[in-house]
This record gives sequence, structure tokens and C-alpha cells, in this order.
Amino acid sequence: MKPRMGYLVSQYPTVGHTFILREIRGLRSQGFDVLVISVRPADRAPQHLAPEEREEQTRTRVIRTTNPLRRAAIHARVFAERPWPYLRGLAGALRMAGWSPRRLAAHLRYFGEAVVAGRWFQRAGHTHVHSHFSSTVAVLARQVFGFDLSLTLHGSDEFIDPAGFRLAEKVAAASLVRVISQFGRSQVMRFSDPKDWHKIVVLPLGVDPAMFSPAPFRAAPEVFEIAFVGQLAPVKGCFILLEAAERLVRGGRKLRLRFAGGGPLRGALSAEIEKRGLSAQVRLEGPLNPPAVVALYRQTDIFALASFAEGVPVVLMEAMAMQIPCVATRITGIPELIRDGLDGLLVTASSAEEMAAAIARLMDDSDLRQRLGESARRQVMERYDLNRNTAAQAEVFRRYLAGL
Repeated sequence: MKPRMGYLVSQYPTVGHTFILREIRGLRSQGFDVLVISVRPADRAPQHLAPEEREEQTRTRVIRTTNPLRRAAIHARVFAERPWPYLRGLAGALRMAGWSPRRLAAHLRYFGEAVVAGRWFQRAGHTHVHSHFSSTVAVLARQVFGFDLSLTLHGSDEFIDPAGFRLAEKVAAASLVRVISQFGRSQVMRFSDPKDWHKIVVLPLGVDPAMFSPAPFRAAPEVFEIAFVGQLAPVKGCFILLEAAERLVRGGRKLRLRFAGGGPLRGALSAEIEKRGLSAQVRLEGPLNPPAVVALYRQTDIFALASFAEGVPVVLMEAMAMQIPCVATRITGIPELIRDGLDGLLVTASSAEEMAAAIARLMDDSDLRQRLGESARRQVMERYDLNRNTAAQAEVFRRYLAGL
């Protein structure tokens, strides 16, 4: 009999979390029966999804696109069948919200979503739920339906306000807490009760080295192609990277910086590019689906990430697997992925000067670029191979489910 798991995610499929899609498909290939429920629909119209994303979309139940009357009917049925657990979950949502009107509105919405998701899992016969980026909804569903719960905590958002995030409470509610780095493990331990530390397991993410095969190496490009892939959000340090590019351009360097991704800073970043007179050197590519991202990597000479906070960025793994030399900030879990001077170059977060200097160093030294790129791919294949890490995750889940 196949081991069964419900997966509760915030949005699926989405460009920013393609690793979740690969994880779910990997678990299915390992023999798991996985039902995916997503709070929000895909982040693009069907015609813009890759084939595997469209396939996943057809298999996924989405809460927010479900008719409101149908959701209300689900709540009525659940309340009629289990009034006290329903009220316990509602009370839990109110308690987690505290006294903030804004948080109260959000947590009432989370409760509404939790009841719908929980009902669907219950009807499908799933008694174990795993959550990515929907831990509050998952914990509330557990309070109503009594599911066994496991969580993946990525960082670093969870560690910015652990009290507001109710990190200790969520760790206590879960039977298994998966983190993706030793840094993440240390932070979960820091903000949770020591009696819950035995639940924490480090299971790194990964990429498919066959999909992200080595890109063509250009020893002396006339114009250096530099890429950023990720959400255009404050945490990503996009303006630091833009300032670094400006320093290089003003110093006579020929480059093209391409930002791939969407997000709240797109308008401000576009205006800043024009203000600095960098429209010829900097492009905003918008969100790209996975095949388009691979195509972008194949045109890239240097990958740069100026983030202020991260978990362990999968985009760095992707670029490294393609033997693209990377420059990234020396923060959180990144040094576990990139050994400075061996697999890439690490710089101080917030320092456009260091970022520009590291990029210039790579531009000036083709041997260094090639050596770092080759070492980076070896690092990914040894420690962040998707198939190997998914098999390890499947074995952990298999043993865990067998013990329930």
C-alpha cells in the first residue's frame, strides 16, 4: 500500500517555489500518494505554465478559487459534525491573532481556509498533512480535524518575528519539523522548547543536475551577462545589486544585468534603472517559467544574489549546477552551500562596493570563473542532488508514517 500524505501549500504551482513541485513529483516517483491542496491558484495563466506545471495544476485543489457558497456549506457541515473541535480551532485562530485588528482579519481568513482544506483531506482519507509556507492554516486544520502534522520551515521569514509567527507553538503542534539547513535547525532550536528538538530533521533541498547541465563557458565575452533570479522584494537586496552594476558601468565595464522575477519592487526598480541611466545595461525580464529560466542561465556568465536574508536559495543551486560562477551574500544558510573562494564568492550583505569588486574579479579572471563553476557543480552533485535528497526525504517520511 502506498504511503499517503496531504500537502498544504500557499500557492501551487508558482515560479518562486518550483522546488516544491519537484519535491512532490519526486515523492510520487518514490511511491507516495500525495494530495496537494493550495491556498491560492497558480501565479500564471495556464498558457504560461510549463507542461509539468499544467499537469500539477489539474491535480491540485485550490481553496480561494472555490465558490464562497460552497466554502460556507463546508463550514456548516464541519460545525454540525464536530462543533467543539470547530470552536477550538476558531478560538485558536483568535488567540494566535492577539489584539491586532489586521492580524485578526488574517487569522480569521486562515481559519476559514483551514476548515476547507481539512475537510478535503478528511474526505480523501488523508490523516497526515505536510505544510510548506502555510503553517498557520495547517496548525488550525489540525486543531479541528486532529491530523498528524509535519512542517517544512525554510527561513528566514519565520525567524524575523518568531513570537508573531508562533514558531514555538507550531513546532510543539507538529510531529516532525523539516529544516533545509543547519542554520535553520539552529534557529528553530533557538526559538522552541528543548523538549521538541528531537522532532527537527535537516533535509536539504536540491536540483536535478541533468536538467541544469553545464552552460557554455565564455572565456572573454565582449559584454558580460549577469543574472539575478528571484522575487523583486526588499529582502533580495535588488537595489544593492543595481548599485553594484552602476559602479561597474561607471568604471568602464561592459555588462548586461538581467533581473528575472516579479514582485512589489518592480515599479520602483524600473524607475531607479531609468533614473541612473542604466536602461541599456539593466533589464527586467519579469517572471519566467522553468524552461525560460534554464534558457536564461545558459546565456549567463555570472550569477549574483545580494539578499539580506535567505534560507538556502535554490536559484543558487541551479546556477551552480550549470557551472555558472556565483557571487552571493555571506548570510544565513548560504555559506553551507557556497564555500567562499571554492564554489563561489561571498560578500558582506548591504555592501554594493564588495559586490561590485567580486563581480569585477570574476570578469577579470576567466580561470577563476571556470574553476569556481566546476567546483560549484561538484558541490551540488555531492550535497544537493534532487534525486538523492528526495530519496532521503522519502525514507524519513516513510519511517515517520510507519510509526504513526
